[in-house]
Amino acid sequence: MHRRRRTALLLTAAIAAAAPLLTACGNDAHPGAAAVVGGERITVSQLENRVDEVRAAQRAAVPDDAQYQQAIARTGSLTRDTLHSMVLDRVLERAARDAGVTVTDREVQKMRSGLEQQAGGAEALEAAWLQQYGIPPQRLDDNLRLQAQAQKLAQRLGTDTSRPEFWQALSEAGEELDVDLNPRYGAWDVKKSSRVDAGTPWVRDVTAAGVPQTL
Repeated sequence: MHRRRRTALLLTAAIAAAAPLLTACGNDAHPGAAAVVGGERITVSQLENRVDEVRAAQRAAVPDDAQYQQAIARTGSLTRDTLHSMVLDRVLERAARDAGVTVTDREVQKMRSGLEQQAGGAEALEAAWLQQYGIPPQRLDDNLRLQAQAQKLAQRLGTDTSRPEFWQALSEAGEELDVDLNPRYGAWDVKKSSRVDAGTPWVRDVTAAGVPQTL
């Protein structure tokens, strides 16, 4: 289970970013886009919808107001982490395609069945993925497909997802896709295949001004 948890952490951007909420003061190169990956836009609306899915699932899982506020506090960087995940998913898909790796529906269901048995059932697995990785139930199969892609890609490369060879493949895919993040969400580090905080002088930290960090 440790390997699967480590891979899930990789693919769902459960790395807790301690960065402040950022807002851009200027014209975006791609108006309305949170990121552009391979010439395709991830719109701010799409990003917000994904964040709303997680918040709705958290609300349903913990109807108690106090517990819900605690869940929000634990995932204060949810928007940035979600965008990281959405971009990394596309980078992984390109790396897998470049390596000739494909994943079937049957493989996804086999992985899910195995994880459900270990977790103690479907609901328990969904709850664990939501709590630990910010994946709402309706996105679970999509996430498992990406994890299967990561595992098969690593096998094709003769390595595993923790090794430099795997990350090098993601880095090369990221270069091909020419990832461009809206500066309000930071920047994309191609070598690390990770979102990093922006350092541009025209990006203003507004956290001190009382803007909540729930998104």
